[in-house]
Amino acid sequence: MKILLTGATGYIGKRLLPILVGQGHEIICCVRDKNRFYTPKEFEKNIEVIEVDFLKEETLSAIPLDIDAAYYLIHSMSSSSDNYDELESTSANNFVQRINQTNAKQVIYLTGIVNDKSLSKHLSSRKNVEDILSSGTYAMTALRAGIIVGSGSASFEIIRDLVNKLPIMITPKWLNTKCQPIAIADVLDFLSKSLLNPVTYNQNFDIGGPDILTYKEMLLGFAKAKKLKRWIFTVPVMTPKLSSYWLYFVTSTSYKLASALVSSMKVEVICRDHRINELLQLKPMTYEQALSRALIKVDEDKVASSWKDSLVSGRFNTNMSEHLIIPEKDCFIDKRKMKIIDREYTVNKIWSIGGDTGWYYGDWLWELRGFIDKLYGGVGSRRGRTNKREIHAGDALDFWRVLYANREEGKLVLFAEMKLPGEAWLEFKIIDNTLIQTATFKPKGFWGKLYWYSVFPFHGFIFNGMLNKLIK
Repeated sequence: MKILLTGATGYIGKRLLPILVGQGHEIICCVRDKNRFYTPKEFEKNIEVIEVDFLKEETLSAIPLDIDAAYYLIHSMSSSSDNYDELESTSANNFVQRINQTNAKQVIYLTGIVNDKSLSKHLSSRKNVEDILSSGTYAMTALRAGIIVGSGSASFEIIRDLVNKLPIMITPKWLNTKCQPIAIADVLDFLSKSLLNPVTYNQNFDIGGPDILTYKEMLLGFAKAKKLKRWIFTVPVMTPKLSSYWLYFVTSTSYKLASALVSSMKVEVICRDHRINELLQLKPMTYEQALSRALIKVDEDKVASSWKDSLVSGRFNTNMSEHLIIPEKDCFIDKRKMKIIDREYTVNKIWSIGGDTGWYYGDWLWELRGFIDKLYGGVGSRRGRTNKREIHAGDALDFWRVLYANREEGKLVLFAEMKLPGEAWLEFKIIDNTLIQTATFKPKGFWGKLYWYSVFPFHGFIFNGMLNKLIK
């Protein structure tokens, strides 16, 4: 079957793709920027990548007419736009109009549980999208999930950050709100087994694990799994704004996402029933089992996808392709060269940079820069990296975004997502047995120039020290 997969570079899409390929389907992956999409060699014959922006109706003609089904995995949980609900409506309407012209028999939409009468703005928007998608000429299947627990999921990473960093927590009262978490593996099972399955046509289902827990119990459950002693006290005085800042500064999340999560976490998300479990013959795992699986993936460095690699974790509002050509005119450039001793060693060091590994020299200064960035509302350096050894275009890397990564070529290009009075690139490339390390800064006005001259004195030992460590 030919299946259309939207959100192919997202947290869910990256994990669903190999499952669908393994089932023998031909997958049409919709992405806004092909440079962000990494295709494993073993999947190349089964995948076609097309560029589509669902906010731009004219781009939807790239979607082939002979598809059999489609997945709608597009969300704007932390869109930088205040009218994200209007954008989501436009996206859904454009999608429906195009899919109506195809041979698609079914559309599957992964959304949030919306049983409470008092919904947050984000959950209301998702319900509206579901209603729009249900207006098509195809069979519609909506799978509604609450908290998704898996390595790299936003919920899991926030829980991990809080428990690992805070032995004692003074928390907002919404931590007593109940929810029904579900393992990412089970979400993928529901998504794949609902595909072209008539028993799921024209229906919506709540999907969740067997446990109904408060967010406080989820935190304590994580602490138990890690064999950590943690004390949590809830107080009624934390406003939503204060709660959002609490999450933002303690965890790796962005403020926009923290605000969206706080708004949604005040609403109970509990399944109405479990009839889909019987229809698809599935038995979701417990929260404890989901945590165990996620922790094993993290320990083994086998995190398949992370919410941090989504563009919503940073400040990108344009296609990465627009930044691939590094400018020279009106830029400040710090270029350093050194002969390499062992090419494989140097490439391995470059491909391991950032995250837990650090930046090889002056790490405390990198940490300080990340802390300052957080104070000014930036992404900070807590995002780390998804995998300790692999890097692909589109990945987050502390407060950088990977624009280009070619191991055989020995070239890595990073773009700064920190708060800056300008734009910055950091490039590593090997030419003729020489490592060339280039920092480029394109200032914006007087403050941009002042910024460059204020940090320039630190470049000498930071960049020289890093260059030496990458070679020796």
